[in-house]
Amino acid sequence: MLRLRPYKACDAQAIVSWIGDETMFRKWCADRFESYPITAEDLNRQYDGLADSDSFYEMTAFDESGVTGHMIMRFTDEEKTVLRFGFVIVDDRKRGRGYGREMLELAVRYAFDILKADKITLGVFENNEPAYRCYRAAGFREKDAGETEYYHIGNETWKCVEMEMDRQ
Repeated sequence: MLRLRPYKACDAQAIVSWIGDETMFRKWCADRFESYPITAEDLNRQYDGLADSDSFYEMTAFDESGVTGHMIMRFTDEEKTVLRFGFVIVDDRKRGRGYGREMLELAVRYAFDILKADKITLGVFENNEPAYRCYRAAGFREKDAGETEYYHIGNETWKCVEMEMDRQ
C-alpha cells in the first residue's frame, strides 16, 4: 500500500539515484537545476531555501519496501487556489506498475481535501510519453490552448504540454 508523507532530507539519496541519465534528469527538473548530475546535497539545498514557505510542499511516497516516489506541490497564486505539481519521479525499478498514478492520486486528494486547492496544474514534455500517460491515467487533461512553453535542452527544443485538473 502506497502512502504519502512530507519529504525528509534522508530521502534525497534514493531520489537522486533514480535519475539514470541527463535526458531523464532534464525531463524531471526542466531547467530548475543547473548541472547534471545532482547530489542528495543539491536536492536538499534546493528545498532548504523554501522550508519556511507555506506555499511549497515536498512529498515522498513510500510503501513497505521504503521510499518509492517523490514530488513537490507549490501554490502559484497568492490566494492559494492553484497548486502546481512538479519534480514527479518514481523509483526506476518500479516504473510501469502504477506507482506514479497511485502517488498522484494520493497527492490530488491531499491537494483538494487538505490544502483546499481549486485547481492543480503540471507540465510535461511532449517527448516524455510515459509521464504523459501516467498523468492522463491519474485524471489530468491537457489545458485549453494558450501560450506554449518551449525549453532549450542541449541542442534540442522541447515542447512543454500543460495539464490540469479542477476540483470536482
